[in-house]
Amino acid sequence: MTPTVPDLPQAEIAIIELTNAFRQENRRGVVVPNSELTRAARYYAEFLAKSEIFSHTADGRQPADRITAAGYSYCLVSENLALNLDTRGFLTRQLATDAVEGWKSSPGHRINMLAEHVTEIGVGIAKARGEEKYLSVQLFGRPDSLKYKFQVANSSNALVRYSWGGERREIAPRMAITHTACMPGEVEFERTAGPGGRAAGARYRTRSGDLFVLKPERDGGVRVEHQPSKAR
Repeated sequence: MTPTVPDLPQAEIAIIELTNAFRQENRRGVVVPNSELTRAARYYAEFLAKSEIFSHTADGRQPADRITAAGYSYCLVSENLALNLDTRGFLTRQLATDAVEGWKSSPGHRINMLAEHVTEIGVGIAKARGEEKYLSVQLFGRPDSLKYKFQVANSSNALVRYSWGGERREIAPRMAITHTACMPGEVEFERTAGPGGRAAGARYRTRSGDLFVLKPERDGGVRVEHQPSKAR
């Protein structure tokens, strides 16, 4: 019996469609195909099919190295791999469904599929030699151009300390600092007390375009004025 041969480009498209349906079911934004990510995914699927090594580092590189070589400037990147084998072969939609359902059932792969801040996708599928075994590579990315920025401006006369990105930082009086990141995080300002004993401190979830102004209180303390970005 001759094995059923899937249409691989159509199976790649189906994987993207099924992935976006899964993301929308879980209130995530859709990811759009990107040519550089697709090139990197197809290259690696072919490599895995020929090398018969099933690993994220089979070619001696990390996923980020491969997408960079393909011309993609990334802010975030993640990769899912699938191996599907059936001596009867695969219908096109079946191959895509089997790969996606396998990823959905695996905690680590599921996290990649539902990552909130990725915006683009690339998929590649290749057939191993001599058997009905197919290697699928799914890449998720957020381009460097989508890094977000927020600013801390100190209009007080006090040195203010705060935490951002897991590090303790400080900002001198009359200074402004712009932070750039790949995904939102929390900024926490330490309490700064004035002579009267009053204190002000706060923690905020940052968004692109946010401005945090440190303003003096009458007693010498400092308060935080959060000016959220209007672009939501």
